[in-house]
Amino acid sequence: MTSTSGMGALTRHGDAELDALRAEVAAWRAKYGASALRDTNFTNSAREVAPLYTPLDVEEQDPATIGVPGVYPFTRGIHPSGYRGKLWTMRQFAGFGTAKETNERYKFLLAHGQTGLSVAFDFPTLMGYDSDHPRSEGEVGKCGVAISSLADMEALFEGIPLGDVSTSMTINGPAIILLCFYIAAAEKQGVPATKLQGTVQNDILKEYMAQHAWCFPIEPALRLIVDGFDWCAQHAPKWNTISISGYHIREAGSTAAQELAFTLADGFTYVERGIARGLKVDDFAPRLSFFWDIHNDFFEEIAKLRAARRIWARHMKERYGAKDPRSCMMRFHSQTAGVTLTAQEPMNNVVRVAYQAMAAVLGGTQSLHTNSMDETLALPTEAAVQVALRTQQVLAYETGVPNVMDPLGGSYYVEQLTDDLEREAEALFGEIDAHGGVVACLETGWLQRKIAESAARQQWEIEQRRKLVVGVNEFVSPNEEGLSIPLLMVGKEAEDGQRARLATLRATRDNDLCARRLDGLRQAARGSENTVPHILDCARAYCTLYEIRAALESVFGAYREPVFF
Repeated sequence: MTSTSGMGALTRHGDAELDALRAEVAAWRAKYGASALRDTNFTNSAREVAPLYTPLDVEEQDPATIGVPGVYPFTRGIHPSGYRGKLWTMRQFAGFGTAKETNERYKFLLAHGQTGLSVAFDFPTLMGYDSDHPRSEGEVGKCGVAISSLADMEALFEGIPLGDVSTSMTINGPAIILLCFYIAAAEKQGVPATKLQGTVQNDILKEYMAQHAWCFPIEPALRLIVDGFDWCAQHAPKWNTISISGYHIREAGSTAAQELAFTLADGFTYVERGIARGLKVDDFAPRLSFFWDIHNDFFEEIAKLRAARRIWARHMKERYGAKDPRSCMMRFHSQTAGVTLTAQEPMNNVVRVAYQAMAAVLGGTQSLHTNSMDETLALPTEAAVQVALRTQQVLAYETGVPNVMDPLGGSYYVEQLTDDLEREAEALFGEIDAHGGVVACLETGWLQRKIAESAARQQWEIEQRRKLVVGVNEFVSPNEEGLSIPLLMVGKEAEDGQRARLATLRATRDNDLCARRLDGLRQAARGSENTVPHILDCARAYCTLYEIRAALESVFGAYREPVFF
């Protein structure tokens, strides 16, 4: 929470000057009150937005809570040089069809200036199913790339040196299995785990809350995450073991404050589980990272990112006793808001994404994905992806925005909004604690209901035209057919090819070795041993994704979502 104990921002002025300013603002508000002004409350967070902000709004703010970049509490950024030292990583999210097809897309993106890779997996992979599993039928390669074994992972990165590239993998329920596939693929290239750089999302709590791509019950799922913390701290020190994600919470319909609070509460839960395991906070916390959704309300998103850094730093230092400054630095990836893209007039999405990207950069993101204009209709085409990437490049090299660190720091509105979001988040932390913590809130459905209520309100506002969406409920084109664009569609060939490759794999691998490795994994899961070395051994033997999931599921059981009303 913002301290009021320090010197206020206006104490350098005399009482007479302050009184004069108060009188001037009061006179302005009396003359141009709410009745005389257009309603411009664009935020989807049901927050009152004043028509004017002045020094009086930050009169009692403690300057120490703002500070300078690279210094605790990191409100203005975690790096003292900002983008003057290094630009953010331009990491376009990509994946479709087979590993070979996606490999070609990665090489296209790298050739056009992308500086990091980000893997989008298809839904069967996200759920831990092989491409030839009955539940995968009709979904293989449709919303991402199909990865069912180490062989697929090798094909995905063929010709891409894993020691030289940073890779992000957006997967959660079976995340530790895919990470082991990646480590094993790097070993095949002669790259040890100690040299790997990147991130695996691995945030299971928000899956139960928002996205619903899970495998195991909550407690064993948390065990696997902490196993990853422990193993990577020793063997993959450059790897980010988790990307605590607000993105999917916001996409499910939360407000900005809910995204902020629920995501940070998840992060605190992971820290507490690591400490409970006996790990020292400074041994694993520096490799925790975050992932934020960047929505349409330009200033609210900037303030959200500034507040997030400040809250995380304070809690890590004061609540969890972190001594290493890196444990208090919130490093995060951002993605423009997929939920704001419209199928109607898709070219408008280019504009939306550009403004959202600028908000992410003004908020100090370390990594950014810009959505393609066609993603609400299908997987993005190469042409659409190129425009999305060029959006970042224009922002980086033509606008001058990266030249100054936290350029909106000191804005009366942004500082007040940062404080407001911080207060709202702290209030929500109190509610979560009162209901027994994050796990208890998931088990009772409290968190899920909060998000659902917010989503329903936002949808009602659009339907009632209280919230205007250009091209959807206002300024609608009379000739929508003239605005059609080419789409990328993935056919059944991807599924047929995957089935054939899996059949060949099972016929040519050492199946006795696979059986022994899977049995060893089951034994480890029954005890308290770290499961990662055993999952990695299974990956090296070419056990498939579902075979490894099934081995763990035979011990842990499967998650069944409670029904809430």
